[in-house]
Amino acid sequence: MVGAGGLGCPAGLYLAASGIGKLTLADPDQIDLTNLQRQILYRTDSIGSPKVVAARAALQALNPEVEIFALEKKLQGKDFPDLVAAVDVVLDCSDNFATRHALNRACVQLKKPLVSGAAIRFDAQVAVFDLRKPDAPCYACLYPEDGEIEEVQCSSMGVFAPLTGVVGALQAMEAAKLLIGAGETLNGRLLLLDAKRSEWRTVRVKKDPVCAVCNYAAR
Repeated sequence: MVGAGGLGCPAGLYLAASGIGKLTLADPDQIDLTNLQRQILYRTDSIGSPKVVAARAALQALNPEVEIFALEKKLQGKDFPDLVAAVDVVLDCSDNFATRHALNRACVQLKKPLVSGAAIRFDAQVAVFDLRKPDAPCYACLYPEDGEIEEVQCSSMGVFAPLTGVVGALQAMEAAKLLIGAGETLNGRLLLLDAKRSEWRTVRVKKDPVCAVCNYAAR
């Protein structure tokens, strides 16, 4: 799980409570007072602590049988292949496109399923890219690496606090379904939520035949 913030906190809680065997948390940041309205693993006495350290303590208090690895560092592209290779499912709970694309590349390379979530203001999205399947799209099929997409973050634009809980819970749900092979995941679909109107939409996402990341023939 990359990111122990607004999405990572609820996702981690549900995965730990569900009895996930091993969970790796990666986040370089420390807890700030402004985090507390949406990052539900932390308390006022956590302020100043590394997020992954506080998150590990909270999750192990919930379920001490879960083995949790805490990585307090800003991951670079070269870090992802080894980390992704060691897990069964990857959750992208990060807040920037550079990390998302680097993580996506590693998942494509190693054919690991990626559960992606994002929330800003009153808008959110969740998608699954089950890269074990040859016809599955990847994150770059939806958001090309060379695309002109405005980078916005919660720290500057704000986010409706309960919305991050909804997205993180959905990410945990999709990850659990992938792990146990239950039901139908969001693979090939983008789930969009407009929290102001309480409306959901689903958009089909197809593999891009000229994707520079997952379509090897196009490289």
